[in-house]
Amino acid sequence: MVQDRLNVLIVDDDESIRDMLSIVLKDENYNVLTAEDGKKALIHLKKNKINLVISDIKMPDMDGIELLNIIKKKNEKIPVIMITGHASTNDAIEAMKIGAEQYITKPFNIDELKVVIEKAIYKKKIEEENIELKSKIGSWTEYEKIIGKSKHMLEIFVLIDRMSENDSTVLISGESGTGKELIAKAIHNKSSRTKEKFISINCSALPETLLESELFGHKKGSFTDAHADKKGLFEEADNGTLFLDEIGDMSLQMQVKLLRAIQEKKIKPIGSNDEININSRIISATNKNLKDSIEDGTFRSDLYYRLNVIPIVLPPLRERKEDILLLLNHFIEMYNKKFSKEIKGVEKSALLFFENYSWPGNIRELSNFIERAMTLEKSNYITISSVPVDDTFSKVTDTNAMHAFDKLLANEKFDFNEYIDSISKEILLKALSLKEFNLKKTADMLMLSYRSLRYLIDKYNLKIR
Repeated sequence: MVQDRLNVLIVDDDESIRDMLSIVLKDENYNVLTAEDGKKALIHLKKNKINLVISDIKMPDMDGIELLNIIKKKNEKIPVIMITGHASTNDAIEAMKIGAEQYITKPFNIDELKVVIEKAIYKKKIEEENIELKSKIGSWTEYEKIIGKSKHMLEIFVLIDRMSENDSTVLISGESGTGKELIAKAIHNKSSRTKEKFISINCSALPETLLESELFGHKKGSFTDAHADKKGLFEEADNGTLFLDEIGDMSLQMQVKLLRAIQEKKIKPIGSNDEININSRIISATNKNLKDSIEDGTFRSDLYYRLNVIPIVLPPLRERKEDILLLLNHFIEMYNKKFSKEIKGVEKSALLFFENYSWPGNIRELSNFIERAMTLEKSNYITISSVPVDDTFSKVTDTNAMHAFDKLLANEKFDFNEYIDSISKEILLKALSLKEFNLKKTADMLMLSYRSLRYLIDKYNLKIR
């Protein structure tokens, strides 16, 4: 689809300058309008949609400074490039304060002017895209601090609403970094228990003896370091919600004790002969396939069915790519506040990288990327140069290679073509990112024909726009 040509308005009382700039810009596929002073320029601005103004500062009747003031008051989004006849003047400095995009001095270099024009128009385009995106985001209500409008996430939001009136146990499964604890908190907040405590514990972070003490509590003197009675988290979360993260890493012995607590709604602190009644809702989460764990004998099937009354499967970020822009803007806003910065959006090449990258670390990895990029970025937009592309892909490739090698050692079936495709896709995306998604430069780098590169882009379903 052929895009409409952009309208550039040239304002200068020197006819030769107007003619010269008209020829140059028409060759660059711009539609050019001209005016010999500020008053005639305002007539063009009223009648036409102007995408860029190039104006001399010194003109009769209405000079460039007065014209700039009027433009900025009426439509501050139109970029204005000022032309001055001196290397440094008070007028040029004043123009920049008012809001001129840039000023260039006579005699000026045509190639330099082309670059200034291109940057000004591209910056305006990015700002318009970000405004449009933010308006779209505004039409979606943030659901309990969970960002997403993809089909997967909307289905989960509906499910959370439906379960708000019951206390059934919930098992949330998904890869690391997909936001399982956020979902658990949303379930708690939408339930009748919302005014009570939400308490979480990572079952893989503690050894078995300490985990038992944390969950069930202990009596003073029951073991060496038990200097006082301690309430367990089951008791602390009474009438509220207890979130058991990484439940798949719990030992078999602890699984037996957890199953008994859930079934009987009673716990016995370590060193006590008395049982305590409990009334906490159990939500658990895992990044493992617990059915596989049942088969290999590391997870009890009876506990699995107790925990899995309502299953929620969180999709990885690579399966909800339509949420990436929403998440990007969310994290940019969050880190702008944290770092007192004013990042306005993401440059095209960086955005293409974010949309095509496989995100093995999911939302947590995306958040870390944005935090790191905003720490390094010196401009008002996140650029590909602030994204650690080399480090990222070396880690991905190493991880994939080790995973493949582990499968070979285990004598499992190994899909060679699938593995080669996954590595090829990562290499292709890395090359595109390094060359800022310039297809010709990427093809040259990879020693491919342009047609072959386009074939691979289509094959791996990469978003190039």
